[in-house]
Amino acid sequence: MVEQKEAPCSRVEATYKAREVEGVLDLYFFRPIGFCLAQFFERLKMTPGSVTWLAGLFGVVAGHLYYYRDLRINIVGMAFHVCANALDNADGQLARLTHRESREGRIIDSIADHLGFLSIYVHLTLRYLAEGSSPAICLLALAAGISHALQGAAADYYRSTYLYFVTNRARLRLDSASALRSDYQKLSWRSEPWNRFLLALYLNFTRQQEMLAPHLKKLRDTTSQLFC
Repeated sequence: MVEQKEAPCSRVEATYKAREVEGVLDLYFFRPIGFCLAQFFERLKMTPGSVTWLAGLFGVVAGHLYYYRDLRINIVGMAFHVCANALDNADGQLARLTHRESREGRIIDSIADHLGFLSIYVHLTLRYLAEGSSPAICLLALAAGISHALQGAAADYYRSTYLYFVTNRARLRLDSASALRSDYQKLSWRSEPWNRFLLALYLNFTRQQEMLAPHLKKLRDTTSQLFC
């Protein structure tokens, strides 16, 4: 009986990045739901990327539903927002479950997240303006959005570095702006426009991370030189 109870847990935990970096809400709500969704999408032969775009769509729609001054519509928006978060967990869990993790997948996941939050900020700002608020609300929304993006970038940078040191290094690579720039220059807009576009976004994102945490960048560079 004990083995039957432990087996499902071990399968779910195998789809975590690492238990230490998971929040309480993730561990007991989003990850279990995400795992069930990942299994469902695996049976449907869906790719992690398609699940990511689905999560982004739910996030964009959720943001739009926050625009209306109707509590019922807003509650539906909240439900869409929860679904977006669940799908955002499921895409990564599906990738780890099917061993299809990739740099492209991480980039698309970041794009989908940003689109969802952009929709929320834009529609909440438009709602305030429609209610007669001062146009200065646009500056507040812009500042909040930039702060949100920078905090997310910094947290991702520290998290990925932590995972590199505490998990199997074969599962994770440390990307630097210099290495990404080299890969970017090898791509052509004519033959690989989509890949070059994604890599351009990722290169810019990585540059921001390195500017936010220069000492951590130095540690990562030193580690890569010594052990890679």
